[in-house]
Amino acid sequence: MNNMEAQRCLLCKRPKCALDGCPVNTPVPECMALYREGRLEEAGRLLFENNPLSAITSLVCDWSKFCFGHCVLNVKQVPVRWYEIEQEISGEYLKTHHLERASETPLEGKSVALVGGGPVGMSTAIFLWRKGADITIYDVNERLGGVLRYGIPDFRLDKSILEPFERMFAEAGIRFVGNTGLGKEITIEGLHEKYDAVMIGTGAEKAMNLEIPGESKPLVMQALPFLKNPDAFELGKKVIVIGGGNVAMDACRTAVRRGAETWVYYRKTFENMPANPSEIEEAKADGVQFRVFQAPVEVHDHSVIFRDCENVTDPQTGKIVTRIIEGTDHEVECDRIILAISEKPDYSPLGRFQPELDSWGWAVKDELHRLKIEGMDHVFTAGDFILGPKTVVEAVVSAKRAVEGIEQYLLGA
Repeated sequence: MNNMEAQRCLLCKRPKCALDGCPVNTPVPECMALYREGRLEEAGRLLFENNPLSAITSLVCDWSKFCFGHCVLNVKQVPVRWYEIEQEISGEYLKTHHLERASETPLEGKSVALVGGGPVGMSTAIFLWRKGADITIYDVNERLGGVLRYGIPDFRLDKSILEPFERMFAEAGIRFVGNTGLGKEITIEGLHEKYDAVMIGTGAEKAMNLEIPGESKPLVMQALPFLKNPDAFELGKKVIVIGGGNVAMDACRTAVRRGAETWVYYRKTFENMPANPSEIEEAKADGVQFRVFQAPVEVHDHSVIFRDCENVTDPQTGKIVTRIIEGTDHEVECDRIILAISEKPDYSPLGRFQPELDSWGWAVKDELHRLKIEGMDHVFTAGDFILGPKTVVEAVVSAKRAVEGIEQYLLGA
């Protein structure tokens, strides 16, 4: 036990770490008090009931942005490492935990289909099952986990942490149907007809492109397929990863581990990178090299043309914007280019039942988290499918809100 670290916690009456820093409002002071008293089982239950993926989010969260960064002891530059204690509590709790129905099960007799077995599907399944619902999860992959198993590299998340969830789901009768894709083995209309509610939590899995000449050349590949099965790709001696988010960091750290000289090129500067600062520093420690203020403009057979960029002040808005500098083209040789610029949802599996989109091309949801699809009144969604690429803990928050909408709909149906 990490008692010395736990004793430093002030047990704030208004904990900024929980209320301001944590998207899922983890009850830090209550759990810390239980931990100090050696009541780990009770602390684990409290964490799990608030966030079933606590054991995972405590490992992959950006602590500097969330709990750690909001600790009041940051004033003295000695914030409490709550995430380490949460890892200990939740990790132990998972090993022996069995899912239990809540004292009241208002959704008993109701059936819900969850499309996507990642963070959204896993947390939604647990929340709805505890309320009495009958749950079936459909996923295109063979096993449960989604991005947790097939996206985040092993060196960041040991996949054995998913085994307790598979055990718990099997014990509870939560059915997982793998190798089953929406729009292929199953259809949205079929699910809508068969189940009382349907939830789509497949995430943002459609990779975005650069839209530059030569992008379709064989040396260019997307980060997500590479992260799902790194051994399936030949990298060569030198790899360039284009992007600055967490996926880019996972891709570059995976590439360098496979022996490639690996570079990250990003059009802005380090302060603008959406990746966790700790992930950037760990990538550097792994030997990844970085070039900032670099925008790709054309891909050749064995190289890419970059153009320098700079930050300037927009005279109309007064905001800092990044401008490409004309006449600064330079060629960089490489064997592989890995694109990790962003992802968006793929609506094509919905077939002719397309959701209403906003002006930015994103699916619109109502106050119950239902997709606005003509002729379908109980198709819900959560997570990256409507948020875009976000963190695991933000996916859990979105799932909790969708569960509230599903329950409200089912009780009124």
